[in-house]
Amino acid sequence: MKLPRWLAVTLAVVVAAAGLFWLMRPPPSLTVVSWGDMYGRAQTIALFHPFADKNHVDVNIADYGGGLKEIAAQVASGKIDWDVVDLELDDAAAACRQGLLERIDDMELPPGANGYAARRDFVPGALGPCWVGSAVYSQVIAVDASRFGDNQPRRVEDFFDLRRFPGLRGLRDGPRFNLELALIADGVQQWRVYSMLSTNEGVDRAFRKLDTIKSSIMWWRRTADPAEMLKQGRVAMSTALNARVFDLTSDPAIRTIWDGQLYQLDVFGIPKGDPKKQLAQDFIRFATTPGALAEEARYLPYGPARLSAIALVRSNPENQADMRPYLPTAPVNFSSALEVDPDWWAQHGPALEARWTAWRRAG
Repeated sequence: MKLPRWLAVTLAVVVAAAGLFWLMRPPPSLTVVSWGDMYGRAQTIALFHPFADKNHVDVNIADYGGGLKEIAAQVASGKIDWDVVDLELDDAAAACRQGLLERIDDMELPPGANGYAARRDFVPGALGPCWVGSAVYSQVIAVDASRFGDNQPRRVEDFFDLRRFPGLRGLRDGPRFNLELALIADGVQQWRVYSMLSTNEGVDRAFRKLDTIKSSIMWWRRTADPAEMLKQGRVAMSTALNARVFDLTSDPAIRTIWDGQLYQLDVFGIPKGDPKKQLAQDFIRFATTPGALAEEARYLPYGPARLSAIALVRSNPENQADMRPYLPTAPVNFSSALEVDPDWWAQHGPALEARWTAWRRAG
């Protein structure tokens, strides 16, 4: 039946108005919270802007100072302002236990660049009930190579060998990292470290190993301290964050021992009750693809949490440096790495802090 002209015109106007409204509607928005500085800059270039352009989404970037106070307040009020948060794994695990993050362990993630399923491609610890890992950073040993000539320290046990490699050692003050490092240097295999530290015998063994260098330790607290101590010639070796050692690569005397590196993760999580959970998951899928993580690694020496991403990492676009030798997850660096276990430290940390304090006071 032929429509009356007036009805056809009316329908055409309605359809046109609906189409115009559709075209003029504001794009969806997503608030992603990260750490700023060089890390935030790399994420903005490699992750945030490309996701926004590809999906026609307004990505708002907010600065994050760490901890769970703000997330807890948003969840308690039911007013979720943050859609995706870049968390240290310790905080993500704690937030998950407290019910502050959405469970996303059933989220389907794209395969690796080599075709492997996502669970085979991510480094151990990167996938959890409430998080997906993105970046790996680690504690390594930085060495002033000018001290040692042809006889260079190359393994973690050399850090504790004052006879062959004399000089002061820089150590972060606290039991975490140091107890793991001591056991690895004493011959304990990485996969046995935490089971060993769960026993009194294992803890005693770690402290005995630390006793062998106690008189030669210079303690540090700020992450910038090891670089300053090395540049000033105050220590021969020091534990340090790998990114801080990378900052010293202009000095050919400073080199990295990757053996026994202790790695940690930054991960993405979604606050509990976020009405934009689906869009937040879309972002996480995009931001943790091998290609996106490889692009991020071009700008700073954090390892992609996906192993297949390493082969995709190209040179730094600003100084043309090959970034792969400086990444914790590069195969040559990662073979003897140990993941720092946040759940283990949440359980055992207070008792070990007390023992550490007593050990330090003993002189």
